[in-house]
Amino acid sequence: MSAFRRSARARPPAEDPASGKARRRASLRIIARVAPYLWPADAPWVRRRVVAALILLALAKVATVATPFFYKAAVDALAPAPDAPQAVGFALAVGPIGLVAAYAMARLMGVGFAQLRDALFARVAQRALRRMALETFSHIHALSLRYHVSRRTGGLSRIIERGVKGVEFLLRFLVFSIGPLALELAMVAAVFAVELDLRYFLVVAATIALYVWFTFAVTEWRVKIRAEMNRQDASASQKALDSLLNYETVKYFNAERREAARYDRSMAAYEGAAVRTGVSLAFLNLGQSLIITAGLGVVMAMAAHGVMQGRLTVGDFVMVNAFIIQITMPLNFLGTVYREIRQALTNMSEMFELLDQPPEIVDRPGAPDLKVTRGEVAFEDVRFGYEPDRPILKGVSLRAEGGRTLAVVGPTGSGKSTLGRLLYRFYDVQGGRVTIDGQDVREVAQDSLRRAIGVVPQDTVLFNDTIGYNIGYGKEGATQAEIEEAARAAQIHDFIASLPQGYETMVGERGLKLSGGEKQRVAIARAILKNPPILILDEATSALDTETERQIQDSLRRLSRGRTVLVVAHRLSTVVDADRIVVLENGEVVESGTHAELLARGGRYAQLWKRQESGEGEGEGEGDAEAAPADEAR
Repeated sequence: MSAFRRSARARPPAEDPASGKARRRASLRIIARVAPYLWPADAPWVRRRVVAALILLALAKVATVATPFFYKAAVDALAPAPDAPQAVGFALAVGPIGLVAAYAMARLMGVGFAQLRDALFARVAQRALRRMALETFSHIHALSLRYHVSRRTGGLSRIIERGVKGVEFLLRFLVFSIGPLALELAMVAAVFAVELDLRYFLVVAATIALYVWFTFAVTEWRVKIRAEMNRQDASASQKALDSLLNYETVKYFNAERREAARYDRSMAAYEGAAVRTGVSLAFLNLGQSLIITAGLGVVMAMAAHGVMQGRLTVGDFVMVNAFIIQITMPLNFLGTVYREIRQALTNMSEMFELLDQPPEIVDRPGAPDLKVTRGEVAFEDVRFGYEPDRPILKGVSLRAEGGRTLAVVGPTGSGKSTLGRLLYRFYDVQGGRVTIDGQDVREVAQDSLRRAIGVVPQDTVLFNDTIGYNIGYGKEGATQAEIEEAARAAQIHDFIASLPQGYETMVGERGLKLSGGEKQRVAIARAILKNPPILILDEATSALDTETERQIQDSLRRLSRGRTVLVVAHRLSTVVDADRIVVLENGEVVESGTHAELLARGGRYAQLWKRQESGEGEGEGEGDAEAAPADEAR
């Protein structure tokens, strides 16, 4: 009870009218953005289907509105008044059986036209959803690495999923529920005004207007209550999940009762919000029933009075009743539909906000493809920082000659891995330039640039698919023979062949079914299959034990032959054979030369070498406190 009282006291403030208007304008803009997907200029067949679906929708509503007329005529034919008007005379001429058949046919046509409309529109709606999902998915891939490291991938996938489902819900209910309902209500009101009396029209119109206002007002209130209930539900679920994931820690500290009490506090808050949700639903249903019953009672009383005065027939009385019941059935779901449409618009807004996010790295108009001749890579006075007030590279200049290996070493946070990201153009430099064979990477097409560069990263993340698929990812359309040849070159073929399912073995999510060394060999095989002229080895063995590292180094040497290689490393033992070694510190080049030259010089490289030889600096470089976003400034 105390939780309920706390929840009841914590009611959100009433919505500001200005913000309500802004929300409505935003909703209209979202609907306007969906419209082109339903009326595409490049697909005339879609437009024809939309027009046909709208015609069928109108026919379905005409049949639905006509149904009570046949019901009225059948009643009048079965119980004619002595002074029956001309319409009743027609009913008698046709006969009760014929009118019942017409009534049944009208009902069937109403349902049949609606189903045909759904069948015609299904392809239109699904095509729109598919195009919207594809556009959003492609746009996410076009966004920069900076955007992705600041957002959770799961959150992005949920935005797409909820946004597309929101569009589907909006199409289904706005086009096939709210729109047809509004058309039917207008037709029924017109029938009452023409066939009966203007007073009937006024009563029906007032009843519907009051019903809609009451439903929307109470639903707005309930939306806030449900939002609070959902927040408390999410809080309770998170606490439960967090506690279960930390099961051992809970046991270490004898905290079972503490965790249970913490979980119960969240559930008590959820209980209070859930009770308010149930009470508000009962209030909504009662209010709706009261309004509809009052309106129905007034209209039926007016019709009964008309029958008693001889102005209406018993069939008219029945027709009025049929019309009122017919329009109240879809109105019963109006609150639910309105709430869901609001949620759908919110989800769609998030998706369109994502679509409006501009890509940071874009090709200039008419950018030519990169032409690799020697494969020479140069960084010329490069300046860069992930944040304006935190420079990472401060005028770095270095050159990797074609077909040679350049190693970049240095302490954590010196900017080693940033060089690879700038070469691959995940980011653009803020000063200086990066070139390949004299071509500024900002001036060539990204697709051609990335085709020319292969990467073996420190942390190899694999798709949750087969080993063969993950190796074949290096080359689109790779044959099985090519995949196996690459696996042999990476010295992983024998291991794969020893598995019961061979190359069809599933690697698990993120490749968790494979060891670190096995994943690295898959990454190497993938790079071999890509066969790029330029290769980046970004701390490719730092996560491995010493023995596995030596085995992987053999595969890396084979992969590096005949290519320009940029090696980022913290274990200096892995770069002793490099043609040139550059030492970075605080974003600046402090030394460069061969392994022997740098040792003879007795400078910073020699210090790092001695520390690692003695085992003091073995772990150096594995973390990165400099990164902004996280882990990007190595």
